[in-house]
Amino acid sequence: MKYPVCPRCNFEKSVKSGIINNRQRYKCKNCNYFFTVNKSGKSIDSYFVTKALQLYIEGVSYREIERLLGVSHVSVMNWVRKYGIKAPENKGYHPTYSILNHEELVQFIADNENVKDSGLIITALGDKFMLIKWEKFKD
Repeated sequence: MKYPVCPRCNFEKSVKSGIINNRQRYKCKNCNYFFTVNKSGKSIDSYFVTKALQLYIEGVSYREIERLLGVSHVSVMNWVRKYGIKAPENKGYHPTYSILNHEELVQFIADNENVKDSGLIITALGDKFMLIKWEKFKD
């Protein structure tokens, strides 16, 4: 079993030394320093962080990203702030999106009317695909 590295001397050998406040306590074998390790918490796979930021850049709202990926909209806002992402301003177009399986995607693209006068981005979303389409505003 591998024990945590000492935060004081970075020595890789430590031993368990009791429990303090419901957290495991360790003792470094090199400098005799006692320490506890914080719980790592619930971490989110980097795949979802990347997808959320891509969707944000494409003009999808925080709440829509939350519904699509199952990740809190507050987390998405924090990632946007953390990485300094700026979404481009929408001038004269609006994005719409669809979640399609492979067969539906092939059928959608085969119909030329669907891709005429618009921009498309297709991104994988688990075992499905998200199609983001931009259309010009019609006056």
